[in-house]
Amino acid sequence: MSHVLSRRSLVTAGGAIAMLPLLDRSAIAASRPASAPQRLTAGSRIIEVDGRAAKVFRLSNAAGQNGLSLAPGEAFHVALTNALDEPTIIHWHGQLPPWTQDGFPWPQTPPLTPHSVKSYDYNPIAGTYWMHSHQGMQEQRLMTAPLIVHDAATLREDRQEIVLMLHDFSFKTPDELLAGLTGQTQAAAHAMSRASEAQPASPMSMSGMSGMSGMQSGGMSGMSMDSNDIRYDAFLANDRTLADPAIIPVNRGGRLRLRVINGASSSQFWIDLGALHGTVVAVDGHAVLPIGGSRFPIAIAQRLDILLDLPAAGAFPILARLEDSRRRTGIVLATPGAAIPKYTNTGLDHVQPIDNAFESRLVARNPLHPRKPDLVHRIVMSGAMKPYRWSLNGAFWPNITPLMLKPGQRVELDLVNHSMMAHPMHLHGHSFQVIAINGRPINGAVRDTVLVTPMMGSVRIAFDAINPGRWAFHCHNLYHMMTGMMTEFRYQGIPA
Repeated sequence: MSHVLSRRSLVTAGGAIAMLPLLDRSAIAASRPASAPQRLTAGSRIIEVDGRAAKVFRLSNAAGQNGLSLAPGEAFHVALTNALDEPTIIHWHGQLPPWTQDGFPWPQTPPLTPHSVKSYDYNPIAGTYWMHSHQGMQEQRLMTAPLIVHDAATLREDRQEIVLMLHDFSFKTPDELLAGLTGQTQAAAHAMSRASEAQPASPMSMSGMSGMSGMQSGGMSGMSMDSNDIRYDAFLANDRTLADPAIIPVNRGGRLRLRVINGASSSQFWIDLGALHGTVVAVDGHAVLPIGGSRFPIAIAQRLDILLDLPAAGAFPILARLEDSRRRTGIVLATPGAAIPKYTNTGLDHVQPIDNAFESRLVARNPLHPRKPDLVHRIVMSGAMKPYRWSLNGAFWPNITPLMLKPGQRVELDLVNHSMMAHPMHLHGHSFQVIAINGRPINGAVRDTVLVTPMMGSVRIAFDAINPGRWAFHCHNLYHMMTGMMTEFRYQGIPA
């Protein structure tokens, strides 16, 4: 993720930062025979979190680094090895592969068994993407990594590229975290997480949803907004806390492209550039008209491409501030010889929950062609902290009825949130455009993940049904998905 030094190593070296040459990705791609796939390995590793060792997962390339980077025009030709003693399956988030390569555990596409290899080969779309496990709750244990697909125009900008990947971290197991939310035993929570991999079955009747009647009718009396489900032990930026951050060497007056990936399982952030002014030029890998500023929201699973022009020499913290909290993480951009201050994991002021004010300002550079919809679905998000269950149109995964599509249809989804929590909704296998927020039409961003704000917030999205298959549509808060907030779009003619 660019060239990273720890604060400790800088202090040991007398504060000097070695300026290393940028990676020539095109040369690396050209050196690989056309028939040779990139190698990606799902395994484990040890990281240090505030002085404590923690075993987490990894997705490493042939050089042992996290994730993959593709040159302009390079195919996604990847051999994935499962080096674990448990199954896994990796989803290429935001990419548009054939459905059998998407990385979701349908019956036709089961997880990789331990110590097996699976090959992938499709034409990727350029931009800032990421990969993560869709097996149980492996994502919470950092089975995630960047997936950067370069295009020629971006490389011609000749900017230093920096990837900032965010995570939420707990020393507890994901089963313990889920059990704490649901009030179940860890064994029951584990069984629930396994149920998320089950085949969709017949729909559940409304009468079977005890404790949900108030939410189904939109009743919200006496309820208040919830922001953070879990009290995490730490928040990580490139695997480090802000108390011992990753230090990124940059040039005085350097020109940068910061690619921010929110790989957290249940946490949303404000990206705070501090003294710097940035320009957002892409979201979720798709170009938007430039928007300047120094603070931008990022929901779970979303990405931001931010252009930065450093004013001079110095150390420049890039913070990710947890919504509705004082907690934070981040990295530090440092020019040669810059003094690196000591930072803390908690800021002085409390930041607000993220909202869709920024989303409403985004304008796609390459919007969908105007067209009347062939199909409109209204999808209502419901749920509550007690009991901890989350649904779409009153149905809980896997007891859902698939939403059927025909190739060539223009589809619009009205997403309406009847709950007290925001829901970052992700559609597999398709890019969609945001066309209205809270009933106000916009020519919004093209995305793969959009936040639907709580307390009757609404978003309308549109997409073209041009990728036949079976496609998951779910909240990307891992614990909401695990407790029911997922459904399926299925094209006619695709077997169950």
